[in-house]
Order: sequence, then structure tokens, then C-alpha cells
Amino acid sequence: MTQSQAEQQQKVGVDRKLLEILVCPVTKEPLIYDAAAQELISKAARLAYPIRDGIPIMLPEEARPLSDSD
Repeated sequence: MTQSQAEQQQKVGVDRKLLEILVCPVTKEPLIYDAAAQELISKAARLAYPIRDGIPIMLPEEARPLSDSD
């Protein structure tokens, strides 16, 4: 584990292995982790899944639609 990965895990409280295997429940495509916003981004579905208390909320109805500027 690199130092940045260890820092990422400490900051979010989400296991990096979990982040590696999670996919968008709508498209089954990989997700992009946005540390600043504490979200997992699905560019294919144009959705941002929140991470609350270190737990990714992978429900489409809880996801934020991405705007054109996102």
C-alpha cells in the first residue's frame, strides 16, 4: 500500500480494496473516487454516490445527478 492510498483509507475510513471492487450499480462500470466531495463518481451513469461515515451509499436513488460542469 502506498502512502497516498493509506492516507486515502484513513481520510475516508473506507477500505481501499472495497473502493477497487465497487462498480456503479446502474452501469456496472468502474467508479472514480472524489476525496474532496466524499463521493464515488459514475461518469457512464452521470451519478455521484455519497460516502457517509466511511460507507459508500450505492443506491441510485441516493445518488446525485452530475451536472454538465461535473
